[in-house]
Amino acid sequence: MSASEFLRNEHQDILRLEKVITKSYKALYAGADIPFSDIDKINFLIAEFLDSVHFTREEGSYFPCVASYDHLNKEIRELLIEHEFSRNIARSISKNLKLWKEGQDKREPVARFLSVYSTFLIEHMKREEAFFEKAENEILSKEEEQEMFEQFQSISAIAEKVTSLLKDIDYLESQNWAK
Repeated sequence: MSASEFLRNEHQDILRLEKVITKSYKALYAGADIPFSDIDKINFLIAEFLDSVHFTREEGSYFPCVASYDHLNKEIRELLIEHEFSRNIARSISKNLKLWKEGQDKREPVARFLSVYSTFLIEHMKREEAFFEKAENEILSKEEEQEMFEQFQSISAIAEKVTSLLKDIDYLESQNWAK
């Protein structure tokens, strides 16, 4: 497996999370009650799975390797800006959820930011898929792809963390509001 394939496979799990996010904001807009703990778990998955694991792999290894060839720099910059946008949305969800837990009526802002995040994820994944395709076919050697893939797998703590995070997605998918 190549690093590009590995990241694409992670996208499949991220799209599972996106579907949960979509169901959550639609349920909130419909007036359904979603436990704060489930919304916390969604926000945790955004921060941990997307930011701490997936984006870190891209920002720490994949993008620098591609950039070392002085190619696709504009695309890398755009993806990095989108990663920061993702972090900003997650902070907004967290801030409004905290206020909602404290008694303020923040259902609509939480639903709105979840909706924005869902839309962001769909578009961002499309751009990354196109980027991976170009990088894999035009820039990176098979050896570089293999080295990065091995690096991604070498940190067992991250592999264990991903397994735990995927169980969290399983849990959220099984909730009544998500069906």
